[in-house]
Amino acid sequence: MEGTEHNRALYLTVKCENSVVTRVLVDNGSSANIFPLSALKKLKVDDERIHKNSICFRGFNGGGKDSVGDIVLELIIGLVEFTMEFQVLDVAVSYNLLLGQPWIHASKAVLSTLHQMVKFEWDR
Repeated sequence: MEGTEHNRALYLTVKCENSVVTRVLVDNGSSANIFPLSALKKLKVDDERIHKNSICFRGFNGGGKDSVGDIVLELIIGLVEFTMEFQVLDVAVSYNLLLGQPWIHASKAVLSTLHQMVKFEWDR
């Protein structure tokens, strides 16, 4: 490892809709779980499962992006299954899926970018 001087983000690999999804960014600064539309289409998820909404997301640049809608999906991380709601955004990003505060709080996860790991209690 590079030691305490590294600045790498925390990425996971998960299973979603019976497909393996790599480059899953865990971001405790995000107030939403985000699924880019391009990554969702690769999973061949039916568009009818997306529930339209009128939520606008603002990034650090101050610009806004309207949500395509929200979708509820099953994720498997390690041995644990999670049912999570995601906001679907039509954006070009470097990740395939973003797990934000809703997932972190629901799973009671503790993140460490320094140690490049996430821990959560499962089955006591």
